[in-house]
Amino acid sequence: MKAAAFAYTAVASSAEAIGALGSSGPLAKVAAGCQSLGPMLNLRLVRPERLIDVSRAVDMRRTTDEGDALVYGGAVTHAEIEDGLAPDATPGWMASIARGIAYRAVRNRGTIGGSLAHADPAADWVVTLTALGAEVLLCSPAGARRLPLSQFVTGALATALREGEIVAAVRVPKRGPAARWGYWKFVRKRGEFAKASAAVLIDTERQETRIVIGAIERAPLVVPDAQAMFAGPQTHRAVLESLLPGRPQGSLVFHAAALRRAIAIAQGETAQAAMP
Repeated sequence: MKAAAFAYTAVASSAEAIGALGSSGPLAKVAAGCQSLGPMLNLRLVRPERLIDVSRAVDMRRTTDEGDALVYGGAVTHAEIEDGLAPDATPGWMASIARGIAYRAVRNRGTIGGSLAHADPAADWVVTLTALGAEVLLCSPAGARRLPLSQFVTGALATALREGEIVAAVRVPKRGPAARWGYWKFVRKRGEFAKASAAVLIDTERQETRIVIGAIERAPLVVPDAQAMFAGPQTHRAVLESLLPGRPQGSLVFHAAALRRAIAIAQGETAQAAMP
């Protein structure tokens, strides 16, 4: 099957994208790498009247240093983060995350902003950037606003994007060498979306400890009492069961195991040491 006919507009800036989106009506779609949108077009799950291509929007292709954070343009690709062409706000964690996304062909074109706008609950950036305390910078004809990623992703494939708004950039707080990080995901084979995932941040300098559970067919779960999860692995499944009532036991087992391994990595152990 092939996509239904649509008009195509390539823009050179986020301002042009916002203008094109505003003049195109509600059936226009913003496209960057098209790694998620492309298959949906071919299956005719979406039928936009116009695609607005931001992959060459200059301001969405750069990374800006704000001192305490890096701001990644929404059209920065996974591969650019993986290869160090875009600076890393962390001690190498973002490059490692990017390296584990799908396949190189996907990473060459897929973008950080596109992944967040698509909001697949199993996607790596959706889970890990929530754990890193990232914010999205949203722009529209009405102006700009900034939302924590934990508020931006509202459900499976659902976000707080308003009509006429685009994900212009992603702001990621810098993490120093003393900060600790762990991320683990279960996949059937390399390149597939996660069946269960967990991310752990321990940043004593910023006084932040955050645990996020992903791949749960909804917005990522930010664990309310992250410190309690360090008491011991025997508590993980029980806590997750209370936070995710009605979830199948088999799924809880995998998510508890992902959490156990992510904590082990953050604490300087090996994931294998955390195996039951």
